[in-house]
Amino acid sequence: MIPRVGVDVTAIERIEKAFARHKTRFLRKFLTEREIEYCGGSAESWAGRWAAKEAIGKALPSGVARPRMVDVEILPRPDGRPHVWVGQKTSLAGRTVDVSIAHDGHFAIAVAVIPDTGPRPRPAALPPGFRLPERPRDGHKGTFGTAVALAGSQGFTGAAYLTSMGAARSGAGLVRLLVGQSIYPILAEKCTEVMVTPLPEVAPGVVGHVSASGVLRGFSGADAGVIGPGLGRDASTRRLLEDVIPRIQAPLVLDADALNLLAEQRPLLPRLPQEIVLTPHPAEFGRLSGLEVSAVQSDREGVARRFAAAWKKVVVLKGARTVVAAADGRSCVNDAATAALASGGTGDVLAGLIAGLLAQGLTAYEAAVTGVHLHGLAGLQLEAEVGSAGVLASEILPVIPRLMERLRTGSA
Repeated sequence: MIPRVGVDVTAIERIEKAFARHKTRFLRKFLTEREIEYCGGSAESWAGRWAAKEAIGKALPSGVARPRMVDVEILPRPDGRPHVWVGQKTSLAGRTVDVSIAHDGHFAIAVAVIPDTGPRPRPAALPPGFRLPERPRDGHKGTFGTAVALAGSQGFTGAAYLTSMGAARSGAGLVRLLVGQSIYPILAEKCTEVMVTPLPEVAPGVVGHVSASGVLRGFSGADAGVIGPGLGRDASTRRLLEDVIPRIQAPLVLDADALNLLAEQRPLLPRLPQEIVLTPHPAEFGRLSGLEVSAVQSDREGVARRFAAAWKKVVVLKGARTVVAAADGRSCVNDAATAALASGGTGDVLAGLIAGLLAQGLTAYEAAVTGVHLHGLAGLQLEAEVGSAGVLASEILPVIPRLMERLRTGSA
């Protein structure tokens, strides 16, 4: 993990004035007895420790409780360098913390470095089917494939952003995003690393049957694609998908509104190309299969395997302990279960991530298993760093390439 750094500057005069008002009672608010003894009556030493403990608190990520100052003790090592001890009941228990303290005129300056701010995702055996794409050092953007996303509508520009960036963070060499003309300016400004293309609309923000030729041009030459996040459920959009999906010559991930629209034409699903990954949550799976959500949840792996075979597709049944099932009977259950991923947009990131892995040459089953595993590990890491509530979908994006690198180097 990347070290976290905190810096603080404390005026020595401010510490002196506080001591003058409150005497030893003030010192005991932020110094241990051993620190008080070591510092003697030196206001410079008091200020240095105040600054160092403030810097340690600033190095912690938001959402992680700062330890009380008296639960952190800073005393010199035999060689004179500061040694930091933290109490066992603090958020820093068991962590290495390095500090440097200096004085310049009327100020004490401290820098704190925390190499590891929280437990890494628990080690787990890689699931069968997990595979990271090769990353040859002499590769270029063409080496790592082109992923195309058809996503977003008025009010759902975030879905388009998260999906396309999920593909980009997977390592895909090029990512194209196809969006309605009226929301094009928003995405063109936000997605600086993604090539955004506007499409004709049937209504503001609604991509429909008039966009068929533009969609097919956008997917021309693609190595993989993702369709559906935030796309909307207009009848014209359904006609568009029924027309273009069978004609796209690339593996696809169908997510969100693509699944909801296909649920209106269930007999079409088995006739679509087999190199398609379906990524429904339980309610979407229920609409696609005709089952009650309670029936889906009561036998998640069983129903995923049954319908993967019936639909001749790879199915990713999302939720705690996400299930990945293939038409040939293979399946796996992801062990990650964290409420940190229970927020809007995390599924859009997953859909883009799987599409990006497809673009880099993984099979549909491999891309689904690998994407789900990475997504789950990212959730566990963010839970450890931020907590189980308040994690944003966009925060998953920078975690993904770091996880892949650790897995490649065996340091996970």
